[in-house]
Amino acid sequence: MAQGEAVRAAYEACAGIYDQFTGNNNYELWFSELLPKLEELGLRHGDLLDVACGTGKGIGPMLDRGWRVTACDISPAMVEKATEKFPEGVKFDVCDMRELPRLGEFDLVWALNDPVNYQVEDGDPERAFAAMGANLAPEGLLVFDCNTMKVFRESFGADVEEDHGDRWTWRGLGGTDGVYEAEISGEEVETNIHRERHWPVDVIRAALATAGLDPLAAIGQREEGAGLVLSPDWDEDRDHKIIHVAKRAG
Repeated sequence: MAQGEAVRAAYEACAGIYDQFTGNNNYELWFSELLPKLEELGLRHGDLLDVACGTGKGIGPMLDRGWRVTACDISPAMVEKATEKFPEGVKFDVCDMRELPRLGEFDLVWALNDPVNYQVEDGDPERAFAAMGANLAPEGLLVFDCNTMKVFRESFGADVEEDHGDRWTWRGLGGTDGVYEAEISGEEVETNIHRERHWPVDVIRAALATAGLDPLAAIGQREEGAGLVLSPDWDEDRDHKIIHVAKRAG
Protein backbone atom coordinates (compact mmCIF):
# COMPACT_ATOMS: atom_id res chain seq x y z
CA MET A 1 0.00 0.00 0.00
CA ALA A 2 1.34 3.42 -0.95
CA GLN A 3 2.09 5.71 2.00
CA GLY A 4 -0.66 8.18 1.15
CA GLU A 5 -3.21 5.38 1.06
CA ALA A 6 -1.82 3.99 4.31
CA VAL A 7 -2.15 7.36 6.07
CA ARG A 8 -5.69 7.76 4.79
CA ALA A 9 -6.62 4.25 5.95
CA ALA A 10 -5.11 4.79 9.41
CA TYR A 11 -7.07 7.98 10.01
CA GLU A 12 -10.27 6.62 8.49
CA ALA A 13 -10.00 3.83 11.06
CA CYS A 14 -9.40 6.05 14.09
CA ALA A 15 -11.64 9.02 13.23
CA GLY A 16 -14.23 7.86 15.74
CA ILE A 17 -11.80 7.91 18.68
CA TYR A 18 -9.54 10.75 17.54
CA ASP A 19 -10.94 13.41 19.88
CA GLN A 20 -10.48 11.09 22.85
CA PHE A 21 -7.10 9.88 21.59
CA THR A 22 -5.84 13.49 21.46
CA GLY A 23 -7.76 14.54 24.57
CA ASN A 24 -4.64 15.92 26.26
CA ASN A 25 -3.93 18.37 23.44
CA ASN A 26 -4.68 21.84 24.80
CA TYR A 27 -4.98 23.96 21.67
CA GLU A 28 -5.95 27.08 23.58
CA LEU A 29 -2.75 26.87 25.62
CA TRP A 30 -0.70 26.00 22.54
CA PHE A 31 -1.97 28.91 20.47
CA SER A 32 -1.69 31.40 23.32
CA GLU A 33 2.02 30.56 23.50
CA LEU A 34 2.71 30.07 19.78
CA LEU A 35 0.83 32.92 18.10
CA PRO A 36 2.75 35.73 19.86
CA LYS A 37 6.03 34.15 18.71
CA LEU A 38 4.70 33.98 15.16
CA GLU A 39 3.70 37.64 15.37
CA GLU A 40 7.30 38.45 16.25
CA LEU A 41 8.26 36.71 13.01
CA GLY A 42 5.82 38.81 10.98
CA LEU A 43 2.50 36.98 11.23
CA ARG A 44 -0.42 39.04 9.96
CA HIS A 45 -3.94 38.32 11.21
CA GLY A 46 -6.41 37.18 8.57
CA ASP A 47 -6.79 33.91 6.66
CA LEU A 48 -5.66 30.47 7.88
CA LEU A 49 -5.27 27.26 5.88
CA ASP A 50 -5.31 24.34 8.33
CA VAL A 51 -3.65 21.40 6.53
CA ALA A 52 -4.23 17.93 8.00
CA CYS A 53 -6.93 19.45 10.19
CA GLY A 54 -8.12 16.12 11.61
CA THR A 55 -11.47 16.47 13.34
CA GLY A 56 -11.04 20.24 13.54
CA LYS A 57 -9.96 20.55 17.16
CA GLY A 58 -7.69 23.47 16.34
CA ILE A 59 -10.25 25.42 14.32
CA GLY A 60 -12.45 26.76 17.11
CA PRO A 61 -9.69 28.65 18.96
CA MET A 62 -8.68 30.36 15.70
CA LEU A 63 -12.26 31.31 14.82
CA ASP A 64 -12.57 32.76 18.33
CA ARG A 65 -9.55 34.92 17.54
CA GLY A 66 -11.21 36.27 14.43
CA TRP A 67 -9.39 34.22 11.81
CA ARG A 68 -11.10 33.09 8.60
CA VAL A 69 -10.41 29.37 8.23
CA THR A 70 -10.12 26.93 5.34
CA ALA A 71 -9.23 23.35 6.30
CA CYS A 72 -8.36 20.04 4.66
CA ASP A 73 -7.34 16.50 5.52
CA ILE A 74 -6.40 13.33 3.66
CA SER A 75 -9.17 11.40 5.47
CA PRO A 76 -12.80 11.92 4.41
CA ALA A 77 -13.94 10.58 7.80
CA MET A 78 -11.86 13.19 9.61
CA VAL A 79 -13.24 15.97 7.43
CA GLU A 80 -16.77 14.70 8.07
CA LYS A 81 -16.20 14.94 11.83
CA ALA A 82 -14.77 18.45 11.46
CA THR A 83 -17.69 19.55 9.28
CA GLU A 84 -20.13 18.34 11.93
CA LYS A 85 -18.45 20.69 14.40
CA PHE A 86 -18.36 23.62 11.98
CA PRO A 87 -21.23 23.22 9.49
CA GLU A 88 -20.97 26.89 8.55
CA GLY A 89 -18.19 29.43 8.24
CA VAL A 90 -15.33 27.05 7.41
CA LYS A 91 -14.42 25.73 3.95
CA PHE A 92 -13.35 22.08 3.94
CA ASP A 93 -11.61 19.91 1.36
CA VAL A 94 -10.22 16.36 1.20
CA CYS A 95 -6.69 16.17 -0.17
CA ASP A 96 -3.20 14.78 0.33
CA MET A 97 -0.88 17.53 1.59
CA ARG A 98 1.65 16.58 -1.09
CA GLU A 99 -0.99 17.27 -3.75
CA LEU A 100 -2.65 20.25 -2.11
CA PRO A 101 -4.45 22.38 -4.70
CA ARG A 102 -4.18 26.15 -4.65
CA LEU A 103 -7.02 27.13 -2.36
CA GLY A 104 -6.12 30.81 -2.04
CA GLU A 105 -3.56 33.19 -0.54
CA PHE A 106 -3.29 32.68 3.19
CA ASP A 107 -1.58 34.71 5.88
CA LEU A 108 -0.93 31.49 7.76
CA VAL A 109 -0.66 27.93 6.47
CA TRP A 110 -0.05 25.33 9.11
CA ALA A 111 0.12 21.55 9.53
CA LEU A 112 0.03 20.65 13.22
CA ASN A 113 0.39 17.40 15.15
CA ASP A 114 3.17 15.82 13.07
CA PRO A 115 1.63 15.30 9.57
CA VAL A 116 5.07 16.03 8.09
CA ASN A 117 6.42 12.95 9.88
CA TYR A 118 3.95 10.86 7.88
CA GLN A 119 5.80 11.92 4.72
CA VAL A 120 8.22 9.01 4.86
CA GLU A 121 9.62 8.79 1.34
CA ASP A 122 12.55 10.84 0.05
CA GLY A 123 11.11 13.91 -1.69
CA ASP A 124 7.77 13.80 0.14
CA PRO A 125 8.53 16.79 2.43
CA GLU A 126 9.64 18.88 -0.56
CA ARG A 127 6.38 18.11 -2.35
CA ALA A 128 4.32 19.00 0.72
CA PHE A 129 6.26 22.21 1.39
CA ALA A 130 5.97 23.34 -2.23
CA ALA A 131 2.22 22.69 -2.24
CA MET A 132 1.66 24.52 1.03
CA GLY A 133 4.00 27.33 0.00
CA ALA A 134 1.94 27.88 -3.15
CA ASN A 135 -0.98 28.78 -0.87
CA LEU A 136 0.91 31.48 1.03
CA ALA A 137 0.23 35.17 0.65
CA PRO A 138 3.41 37.11 -0.21
CA GLU A 139 4.14 37.80 3.47
CA GLY A 140 2.45 34.67 4.81
CA LEU A 141 4.00 32.14 7.18
CA LEU A 142 4.18 28.35 6.91
CA VAL A 143 4.18 26.58 10.28
CA PHE A 144 4.44 22.86 11.03
CA ASP A 145 5.81 20.61 13.76
CA CYS A 146 7.89 17.44 13.69
CA ASN A 147 8.26 14.80 16.37
CA THR A 148 11.64 14.58 18.07
CA MET A 149 13.73 11.51 18.77
CA LYS A 150 12.44 11.69 22.35
CA VAL A 151 8.89 11.05 21.09
CA PHE A 152 9.96 8.23 18.79
CA ARG A 153 11.79 6.52 21.65
CA GLU A 154 8.96 7.01 24.15
CA SER A 155 5.94 6.38 21.88
CA PHE A 156 7.15 4.20 19.00
CA GLY A 157 9.65 1.96 20.79
CA ALA A 158 9.03 -1.79 20.56
CA ASP A 159 8.57 -1.98 24.34
CA VAL A 160 5.88 0.75 24.46
CA GLU A 161 2.24 -0.11 25.18
CA GLU A 162 -0.45 2.36 26.27
CA ASP A 163 -3.65 0.60 27.29
CA HIS A 164 -6.92 2.55 27.34
CA GLY A 165 -9.08 -0.29 28.58
CA ASP A 166 -11.43 -1.91 26.09
CA ARG A 167 -11.49 1.20 23.92
CA TRP A 168 -8.05 1.09 22.31
CA THR A 169 -4.40 0.22 22.83
CA TRP A 170 -1.37 1.94 21.32
CA ARG A 171 1.61 -0.36 20.73
CA GLY A 172 5.00 0.82 19.55
CA LEU A 173 6.51 -1.44 16.91
CA GLY A 174 9.98 0.10 16.75
CA GLY A 175 11.75 1.26 13.64
CA THR A 176 14.75 1.11 11.34
CA ASP A 177 16.56 3.73 9.28
CA GLY A 178 14.58 6.54 10.90
CA VAL A 179 11.13 5.10 10.06
CA TYR A 180 8.96 4.04 13.00
CA GLU A 181 5.61 2.29 13.33
CA ALA A 182 2.89 1.95 15.95
CA GLU A 183 -0.38 0.04 16.01
CA ILE A 184 -3.76 1.16 17.37
CA SER A 185 -6.30 -1.59 18.08
CA GLY A 186 -9.32 -2.15 20.28
CA GLU A 187 -13.07 -2.66 20.46
CA GLU A 188 -13.82 0.87 19.25
CA VAL A 189 -11.31 1.04 16.40
CA GLU A 190 -10.28 -1.13 13.50
CA THR A 191 -6.63 -2.14 13.86
CA ASN A 192 -4.44 0.33 12.00
CA ILE A 193 -0.74 1.15 11.59
CA HIS A 194 0.81 4.61 11.92
CA ARG A 195 4.14 4.94 10.11
CA GLU A 196 6.30 8.02 10.63
CA ARG A 197 9.81 9.14 9.77
CA HIS A 198 12.13 11.22 11.88
CA TRP A 199 13.26 14.31 9.96
CA PRO A 200 16.29 16.15 11.46
CA VAL A 201 16.22 19.94 11.47
CA ASP A 202 18.96 20.28 8.86
CA VAL A 203 17.11 17.98 6.47
CA ILE A 204 13.87 19.92 6.96
CA ARG A 205 15.63 23.22 6.31
CA ALA A 206 17.20 21.85 3.11
CA ALA A 207 13.80 20.57 1.96
CA LEU A 208 12.24 23.98 2.60
CA ALA A 209 14.93 25.65 0.53
CA THR A 210 14.38 23.17 -2.31
CA ALA A 211 10.66 24.04 -2.18
CA GLY A 212 11.42 27.75 -2.54
CA LEU A 213 10.95 28.67 1.12
CA ASP A 214 13.18 30.42 3.65
CA PRO A 215 13.38 28.82 7.13
CA LEU A 216 12.80 31.47 9.81
CA ALA A 217 12.84 29.51 13.07
CA ALA A 218 12.97 26.08 14.68
CA ILE A 219 11.27 26.20 18.09
CA GLY A 220 11.50 23.43 20.67
CA GLN A 221 8.25 22.49 22.41
CA ARG A 222 7.93 20.57 25.66
CA GLU A 223 5.46 20.22 28.51
CA GLU A 224 6.47 21.17 32.03
CA GLY A 225 3.87 20.47 34.68
CA ALA A 226 0.58 21.92 33.44
CA GLY A 227 2.40 24.41 31.22
CA LEU A 228 3.94 24.55 27.79
CA VAL A 229 7.46 25.75 27.06
CA LEU A 230 8.53 27.02 23.62
CA SER A 231 12.24 27.62 23.23
CA PRO A 232 14.58 28.60 20.35
CA ASP A 233 17.26 26.25 21.71
CA TRP A 234 15.49 23.10 20.53
CA ASP A 235 16.79 19.75 21.71
CA GLU A 236 15.89 16.37 20.17
CA ASP A 237 16.38 14.62 23.52
CA ARG A 238 14.50 17.16 25.66
CA ASP A 239 11.64 18.50 23.55
CA HIS A 240 8.59 16.65 22.26
CA LYS A 241 8.24 18.61 19.04
CA ILE A 242 10.18 21.05 16.93
CA ILE A 243 8.00 23.74 15.37
CA HIS A 244 9.31 25.05 12.06
CA VAL A 245 8.43 28.46 10.64
CA ALA A 246 9.15 29.49 7.04
CA LYS A 247 8.13 32.02 4.41
CA ARG A 248 8.45 32.39 0.66
CA ALA A 249 12.04 32.82 -0.47
CA GLY A 250 13.03 36.36 -1.41
